[in-house]
Amino acid sequence: MIPSQNQLVIVTPVFEDWEASSRLFKELARELGQQMFVVAVDDGSVKQPLDISSLEDARVNGVVLTLRRNVGHQRAIAIGLSYAAEHMAEHQRVVVMDSDGEDLPSTIPDLLQALEPASVDVAVAQRKSRVESFRFKAFYAIYKRFFGLMTGRSISFGNFMALKPTAVRRLVSMQELPIHVAGAVLASKLRLSICPLHRGPRYAGQSKMNFVGLVLHGFKGLMVFAEDVLVRTGIASMLIAFLSVLGGTGAIVLKIIGLSTPGWFSVALGLLLLMFLQTGALALMTLMLTGVMRSNVITPIQQYHHYIERERRTST
Repeated sequence: MIPSQNQLVIVTPVFEDWEASSRLFKELARELGQQMFVVAVDDGSVKQPLDISSLEDARVNGVVLTLRRNVGHQRAIAIGLSYAAEHMAEHQRVVVMDSDGEDLPSTIPDLLQALEPASVDVAVAQRKSRVESFRFKAFYAIYKRFFGLMTGRSISFGNFMALKPTAVRRLVSMQELPIHVAGAVLASKLRLSICPLHRGPRYAGQSKMNFVGLVLHGFKGLMVFAEDVLVRTGIASMLIAFLSVLGGTGAIVLKIIGLSTPGWFSVALGLLLLMFLQTGALALMTLMLTGVMRSNVITPIQQYHHYIERERRTST
């Protein structure tokens, strides 16, 4: 069990980022003192494995969960939340944050304050400022609008959040959690409080997430709402298919009455037929992906023990 004197449980994933995470633990100790318990999930690091000495040197009480293999940032968070759900007490609160320093420890009290009302289950951080490149900001703005169009929901937060025990237990029972944490929070119907916070620079090193990884992460957010995406894709496909049939019919009529120019009829009909077939294929692929998504009934709380190779606790 997590000691009852620790009012706060910090869940943070770490992958090949020993230097940054070590500094994070010291910053957490400076800001929060002995009231916290850190659940650090080493996501299969090989070059810079996380050692329990990182917590002990910072004089932080906690545990390092070393995973058997790299499972990805989101599943690592799901494993940490599953561990917290199994070991925490009802009076404790959970904060999920990255280990690179971009989630500032000094802003945790603001998150916890936003979590205090009885009408709030989860307090999420919405960025007031970012230090990323213009390209990242532009693509993120496009993604948020595309996400809203495809799912009918607005997403403006990431992994930095504070949760009550009831919210943690609800989330770890959801099969969507290892896919996309923020998406799972939206899908959970939990009551949210949005807390605008500044984002800090990395403590050390370079981000392990490249552009392709960011795009994949964004599409995984859409997978959480696969059924909503299926409905909207189906409606759009039917509309385009109807317009294709209507256009094809018009082209045939023009050909019969002799108003089409030489070669125009075959090109127009071919393009319209291609559009019709492509929309059908898109709708079928979306339906298949939805079926695959919903067929996975294994939840993180049932499987997280399988991923842990070693569990080490601080001696404090």
